[in-house]
Amino acid sequence: MILYYFFVFIFGLCIGSFLNCFIYRIEQKKKLSGRSFCPNCKKQLKWQDLIPIFSFIFLGGKCRYCKKKISWQYPAVELATGIIFILTATLAPIGYPVNFIKLLFWLYIASALIVIFVYDLKHYIIPDKILLPAIAISFIYLLIFNFNSLGNHLFSAFFGFLFFFSFFFFSKGKWMGFGDVKLAILMGFLLGFSNMLVALFFAFFFGAIIGIISIIFKRKNLKSEIPFGPFLIFGTFLAIFSGQEIINWYLNLII
Repeated sequence: MILYYFFVFIFGLCIGSFLNCFIYRIEQKKKLSGRSFCPNCKKQLKWQDLIPIFSFIFLGGKCRYCKKKISWQYPAVELATGIIFILTATLAPIGYPVNFIKLLFWLYIASALIVIFVYDLKHYIIPDKILLPAIAISFIYLLIFNFNSLGNHLFSAFFGFLFFFSFFFFSKGKWMGFGDVKLAILMGFLLGFSNMLVALFFAFFFGAIIGIISIIFKRKNLKSEIPFGPFLIFGTFLAIFSGQEIINWYLNLII
């Protein structure tokens, strides 16, 4: 079992490297096909330049050719993807063929959420080309593998949509972007109502903390925009991996 999770981690590192490339190419509106290259000098990278995390360390965080610093986004996304893939693998233990399909679904969802997290953090935009397919595939997954809970998840998605749309509508887009409204639909499909509440609590909690810290250190002011998508995704991951445990802990605390 340890060997299995080790290979999942290595696979996650490789996918994380691909996600970095994917994020860059959708940022630059470039085709996804073709060899990887340095964003600065455009030199085509060799295989030894593309080993997740290790290439960054061995090269001292700089391009082998132009010596331009490589963004810390690259090893951070690779490592985060590896760790998240290990956690995701626990959702569908090996041994049953149907679990392999479930695992592929959750690995896809994890990858999509990571891309949205990074893209929204950098550009304050949630790309539809990532979000909308994830919503559609999640709905199909519900119909096939979680039909008994379909009503709960549909209600959760509807609740999330109305909740965030109200922020978007009454603030005319100043408090909340419409991408967050659509992201709430995906959260509802993935989490169900109780876990949705867990995700929203932690998203607003950590969003408030980061906002206050940014104001204290004068990195932001009260009128500054702070992308909320990353906090929603952070809350979603917490709910996916530990939502029920958090709910049980809270219920035991108040009863």
